[in-house]
Amino acid sequence: MLIGITLVWGFNWTAMKVAIAEVAPFTFRTFCLAAGSGVLFAALRASRQPLAIPRDQWKRLALIAFFSITCWNVLVVFGLRLIPSGRAAILAYTMPALAIPLSVWLLNERMSGRKLLGLTLGMAGMALLLFEEFANLAGAPLGALLVLGAASTWALGTVLQKKFPVRAPVAALTAWMMLLGGVPIYIGALLFDDFAALKQVSLWPALAVAYNVLFSFAWAHWAWIKLATSVSVTTFSLAMLMTPVVGVFSGMLFLGERPGWLEFGALGLVLASLATVVIPVRK
Repeated sequence: MLIGITLVWGFNWTAMKVAIAEVAPFTFRTFCLAAGSGVLFAALRASRQPLAIPRDQWKRLALIAFFSITCWNVLVVFGLRLIPSGRAAILAYTMPALAIPLSVWLLNERMSGRKLLGLTLGMAGMALLLFEEFANLAGAPLGALLVLGAASTWALGTVLQKKFPVRAPVAALTAWMMLLGGVPIYIGALLFDDFAALKQVSLWPALAVAYNVLFSFAWAHWAWIKLATSVSVTTFSLAMLMTPVVGVFSGMLFLGERPGWLEFGALGLVLASLATVVIPVRK
């Protein structure tokens, strides 16, 4: 299951790039969130798991869903249109490093030497990629900044989830977050996208959308919940460590992307940062 999550989310950076070549961003994310949450709700109902959320918890759920689902999904998909998928995967996984100052500020956590090292490594990897984007006039600094913004909102949503925990079963919480966080995106699709253009979508982008709905959203979220509630933090943190690696090499394999020494250097720094942040200290 751990290997499956790593591969599904890693290859998803390539799948998203293929999908948004012909499917408008808001429409694409509408399919992902609405259909993905629908499949997850159906699976939870079939396994007779509780779906109810206490009435007094909806405000917290909406706040967390806005940052973790709405902002993340919109910023990633628009940023990915402008930069290679491998580069986007590296930038997105600076999230744990970005979460460190937020946790110090909002959760009053102590800034340990290990956290400071993780923050420094993550920022160094980010700086490498951003430097090239700004230095190269033909590059796309906006795309890099959008993905970096997505990583920041993911980090903020994660910290808020700890500061304002929602009293609800984890599986039901995930499904409702996907559905509720998608509401502004559904509205964006209705206002800005041309649904008639979907008739012109070719086979591979259509398959990429299906891949996102069935695997990246419905199955992978269910599997992540399963792992998070049944194995150690160290074990399922390995998926986070390996996902950007798979993302980089899948872009090379399927899209013909050719990362240079800056990308591989940044990938090494981000992986080192992830290792210091997500893998717990041995007691």
